[in-house]
Amino acid sequence: MLDQIKGLHHVTSMAEDARTNNQFFTNALGLRRVKKTVNFDAPDVYHLYYGDETGAPGTIMTYFPFPKMAQGRPGTGEVGTTVFSVPQGSIGFWSDRLNKLNVTGLKTEETFGEKRLNFAGPDGDGFALVEVKDDSRQPWTHGGISEDNAIRGFHSVAMRLRDDGATSELLKFMGYEVQEERDGVKRLTIPGGNGAHLVDLETMPNVSRALPGAGSVHHVAFAVENRAKQLEVRKALMDTGYQVTPVIDRDYFWAIYFRTPGGILFEIATNEPGFNRDEDTAHLGEALKLPQQHQHLRALIEQHLQPLEV
Repeated sequence: MLDQIKGLHHVTSMAEDARTNNQFFTNALGLRRVKKTVNFDAPDVYHLYYGDETGAPGTIMTYFPFPKMAQGRPGTGEVGTTVFSVPQGSIGFWSDRLNKLNVTGLKTEETFGEKRLNFAGPDGDGFALVEVKDDSRQPWTHGGISEDNAIRGFHSVAMRLRDDGATSELLKFMGYEVQEERDGVKRLTIPGGNGAHLVDLETMPNVSRALPGAGSVHHVAFAVENRAKQLEVRKALMDTGYQVTPVIDRDYFWAIYFRTPGGILFEIATNEPGFNRDEDTAHLGEALKLPQQHQHLRALIEQHLQPLEV
């Protein structure tokens, strides 16, 4: 069993409109845009990152907004719900706030003994807020939401699977332990994790496979401290039979990818070097930052990309 992985690093999804996406995360949810860059493989498409003040691992929601992209169809073989941690006693605030902003899919419930608010993103994305006692992570509070209510980072992701057996064994190999099972949902945790160390597996044997599109999670990334630990994880996964990509430089972290038995794309990402490698922390997410290989296209890219602010 591995011990290098400490929880979630980031979740990357797809959207249909960059400006709407930016408005939702920075205004409705009060997160900080920590990086404005482009898709490495499609430089005419933004890659937007939202999180806490520094974009700490375990807080980072990222998006590829593909203009006029068709909406995805929910199903199995995907991350169905991305869940954020909020302070105890704040669900009422969030319910009122999101209702006033005409956010859809609002539903309050209790799961695993935790008070929870489900809601949908602009593209039908599955989200939830869960009240967590004593989450010590410091929130971004310059988005108009007080520290008493502000999002701390990820709480968990919920994966929809027709059969959770092989994915459960993979997560155990990655260092997760089964914490509890309720109502067809298996919760796994990493002891001593980074605060974003829970994964829920939802077994849905009669649900058809998801079709990716706007509102779908593209991949989920797990955090390791540095490149040396990442290489240890890569070797262990390959020795187990997984087809793992070479290490890819993503400017703000190094990444490896592999497909899980349940069909979900996993990434292992390093905590280094971070989002302040090319911007001061005080100005994260303000300027358009381009990967070195696309710098010569800056004029064309800037002309093509939709302005994020109205």
